[in-house]
Parts: sequence; structure tokens; C-alpha cells
Amino acid sequence: MVGWSRLLSPAAKFASYRAVLQEPACRNALQQQLRRMGGDHGHHQMIIKPSRFQWDKFKDLTHFYVMLGVIPVTALVLYANIFVGPAQLAEIPEGYEPKHWEYEKHPITRFISRYILNSEQQNYEKSLHYLYEENEKAQIRLLEDEVRRKMSERNDYQAYYYRPSVAKYHRISKEAADELEALRGD
Repeated sequence: MVGWSRLLSPAAKFASYRAVLQEPACRNALQQQLRRMGGDHGHHQMIIKPSRFQWDKFKDLTHFYVMLGVIPVTALVLYANIFVGPAQLAEIPEGYEPKHWEYEKHPITRFISRYILNSEQQNYEKSLHYLYEENEKAQIRLLEDEVRRKMSERNDYQAYYYRPSVAKYHRISKEAADELEALRGD
């Protein structure tokens, strides 16, 4: 019950201010603010309100960029539908293999299929390559596990790998040693 009393005390304070807020002078001040201007020719008033500059700027830019994209796309779609039209079904000549985009009916879909998307064959081969790579990794992991198992079985040391050395520097040092030996003699 202690919690309810903490909630009731701000409500009681608000109730005491409520009578002040309902007075006519205060009610008009909250509704709108006016700027009275001098002069004797009728009512010269300016309503004071917050600026709408950011909202108007946002609307203008939104309409501009939407129209910047919508108008060209609409023109392109109209041109494709009116002048090009859908593809007609025809016999395939002997020895001709159609390209993957020639199976599409609409000209825009053909364009997207030809220049943007991959063909079904290419997607299939990419997925096969991914499976091949994963299989190779799995075989390497199995081989590493087998090597570790054999090492623990035979009590070998933990250095089953080989670090290749660069032969170029070894040949240079051998040539230098041979020259020094030739200079010294036996």
C-alpha cells in the first residue's frame, strides 16, 4: 500500500493546479499566441507558431527524389510494354541453343536476367564448387585427426608439420662458402 500513496501525491498536486489551468486567461494562452501589431486599419495580428521549415524541406526533398526515380522508371516500363512488348513463342532452329535470358517473356525481365542476375547453370556450378570446397575441408580435418591419433598412439612429438626453407638463400650461402674455400685453398 506504500506504493499507492507515492502515486497519489503527484495526482493530488496536479488536481490543485487544474483549477488554475481552466481559467479563461490561461486557456486562451494555451490555445494560440497572437502578436498584436500597431495601426488603425482593422485587425493586425500575426499568429505565432513553430516553424515548419524542416517539415517542408523534408517533404520537398522526398517528392523530388521520389519523382527523380519514379518518372524514368515509369517511362522505361511504358516504353518496354508499348513498343517492345512480350516475347513471342517460336520454333528453335536446328543446332541453336537458346541463351538463358531468351526463356523470359517480358523485356525488362530479359534485361535483368541477361545483365544483372546469374544463370541457373552458373548458380548450380557455384553451389557445386561450394560443396566441393567444404568436402575438401572435411577431408583435411579427417586427415589431421588421423595424424593426431597416430601421434598419440605412437607417442610422437607435436611437430608433424614441415616448415619449408627458401632454397635461394641456401644456394647463395653455399656459393659464398665455395668461393671462400677456393680462395683459402686446401
